[in-house]
Amino acid sequence: MKLHRLSAPLLALALSLPAAPQAATLNIETATIEEVQAAYKTGKVTAVQLTQAYLDRIAAYDKQGPAINAVITLNPDALVEAKKLDAERKAGKVRGPLHGIPVVLKDNYNTHDLPTTAGSQLLEGSLPPADAFVVKKLRDAGAIVVAKVNLSEFAGSGGSVSGATDPEVLKKGQVPNGFSSAGLQTHNPHDLTRGPAGSSGGTGAAIAAVFAQFGLGTDTGGSVRGPSSANGIVGLKPTVGLMSRNGIVPLALSFDTGGPMGRSVSDVALALGAMTGVDPGDPATAKSAGHFQKDYTKYLKTGALKGARIGVARDFMGKDAGTDQVMEDAIATLKKLGAVIVDPVKYPDYLLASKQPIYNLLVASEFKAQITDYLHTLKQPGYPKSFDEIVAKANDPASGYRSPEKAYALKYTAGLALDLNDPSYLAIKNEMLAASRAGIGALFKKYQLDAIIYPTSPRPATLIVPKDPPKPGGGGDSATSFANETGCPDLIVPAGMTADGLPVTISFFGQAWSEPKLLGYGYDFEQATKAIRLPKFTPSLPSDVITY
Repeated sequence: MKLHRLSAPLLALALSLPAAPQAATLNIETATIEEVQAAYKTGKVTAVQLTQAYLDRIAAYDKQGPAINAVITLNPDALVEAKKLDAERKAGKVRGPLHGIPVVLKDNYNTHDLPTTAGSQLLEGSLPPADAFVVKKLRDAGAIVVAKVNLSEFAGSGGSVSGATDPEVLKKGQVPNGFSSAGLQTHNPHDLTRGPAGSSGGTGAAIAAVFAQFGLGTDTGGSVRGPSSANGIVGLKPTVGLMSRNGIVPLALSFDTGGPMGRSVSDVALALGAMTGVDPGDPATAKSAGHFQKDYTKYLKTGALKGARIGVARDFMGKDAGTDQVMEDAIATLKKLGAVIVDPVKYPDYLLASKQPIYNLLVASEFKAQITDYLHTLKQPGYPKSFDEIVAKANDPASGYRSPEKAYALKYTAGLALDLNDPSYLAIKNEMLAASRAGIGALFKKYQLDAIIYPTSPRPATLIVPKDPPKPGGGGDSATSFANETGCPDLIVPAGMTADGLPVTISFFGQAWSEPKLLGYGYDFEQATKAIRLPKFTPSLPSDVITY
């Protein structure tokens, strides 16, 4: 076979021609909101394409395949909304960085067009009169609600036997990890035998499984942070008052806050900035004036940890060897990044001893009153109008209630809850919480700390149905409720995986309004470690990659 060589002039011409442009790609598993917006700006990628890619993953993995079962209600108009937002962009109107970004909402956020159940079959089909304040802000910013997702019913602690000392009571009231009577069982996409944690487990599982770009959870004692940890994603429990709770089904307003959950610190920062602001409908937001910001991304810089004084709370380690090893590696990374590590930071015994009893009694009392207030806002007939009616219906055999454990726990709470004018409740709210705030503030002052770190959960994701019966005092190993008792922020970032392939996250706990600082620390750590992993039970699909 005779080979022909190009003549010198032809070779020179060939070499001078520009190379054929390579197609760009957008991978929804790893793309940040910023990268999505860069793709949108080319005019070659649309919100319809992105929304469809997420819907494809929901179709493949939520009710089929591994059956993660995170979704309670799929938005039938998601693609219609995406198409409208594409038309706006084409006409030159871009609402901001969330324009055309698909999100999921924990199903205790009011949506005027999709039912809001709080995970309870007693509220199935309930359409609230208006969107929650932060949901409206997201929609106004161009976000697309893809789905409402499962949660521990009534945010878990709304009807709970936590704090009981009788093993039989604990057994009868133990709801499976990730179960609700409306959404049934959600599974952890890293290990289907394990739960997604509570109460924002549907959001945690959905974001880990790449069902949306980011999602919203709520947090009263760790309900954003536990699911972020169990599912290996980023989450933020902000300072109470930074995000309005108006239009969110309440658990206990002394502690409640919403919070963003995502696959990157930058996405969480962008989401947060879109939702801040004073809301007359939530008096707690008044104190955010002068503190809230609209752009938290300006604090996301490598090098943010250099010189930061970071305390290590070892009181919340020592429960699981795999978790502890990831934490030790994380501490070593923080040192390499220039942080000044203060190790250990010892929590006072009185704070450790009082944490769970304060939480249990206050939450039971406020839930009884505040869920009743919420039920009175519902205009449709046929739904319970009080906590007592919820307890009665859940325990009525004629209702066919799908969670006998929750029914029992609701009845238990009815016997525990105090009236909100009871002196014992008022002592907790006005005196004991003040002592908690002072005690935590003293830690920061004593050690001159910028943040305290600890493993978000002392153990990785737990079995849906534990092998051992519940024991009195369970749930007291985590530090998460300190952030609720003080109203302070806590940022969660993936730190690594155990040998069993379960995620471990690190918490950056700070003082009130320190979100800019914490997000900077988390971003610096995230960029150095890149520890997030796609769950093995929800692997890549061809439709995950959009070529343009």
